[in-house]
Amino acid sequence: MSENTEVIQEVLAIVGLDATYRNESLSLLEKGNSRYVRDLKLNFTSTLTSSHLSEKECALVALSIAVNNNNAVLINFLEKHATDKGATAEEIAEAAGCASLLALNNVFYRFRHFTGKEKYTQIPARVRMQLMSSPVTGKEFFELMSIAVSAVNGCEMCVNAHEKSILALGSTEERVFDAVRIASIITATGKVIY
Repeated sequence: MSENTEVIQEVLAIVGLDATYRNESLSLLEKGNSRYVRDLKLNFTSTLTSSHLSEKECALVALSIAVNNNNAVLINFLEKHATDKGATAEEIAEAAGCASLLALNNVFYRFRHFTGKEKYTQIPARVRMQLMSSPVTGKEFFELMSIAVSAVNGCEMCVNAHEKSILALGSTEERVFDAVRIASIITATGKVIY
């Protein structure tokens, strides 16, 4: 067995998949003996910890991104991981709800931003966003999940608005940075584990 195959199997074990599991992307990496699989493992395991977010917060941000990216394998793993780190069913549901709500907002506000027409900013959005008003995870953390999803979805207007809110709530740029770092790594991991 090649070292590359061993590393793939280690990553699969982390997310609870059988060592023989393969999809098209993993097969390409394995056949080409890609050095990337070691980076993949190190990057992915680094998403589970942070100097600025608790393990539970890391897991919830990651779960929100897995839901946003519709990755069933990572959703299943991260739901269990978040639970193991102390997340309640309500907090887990909120991470999933955040992904859905921000997908809505990212499309809507990206449209407003792209068109640059004042008229579209004057028309009421007519969308409900009660989840944002009193989140069970707390306002600052909900905003962190929101900026992470918005970064993945490429909404400049939302990223800027959420960052401003996070800092106004007394949080730090380091927490913002780590949330977005986690989002980027979960998105990258989801390209080869799905």
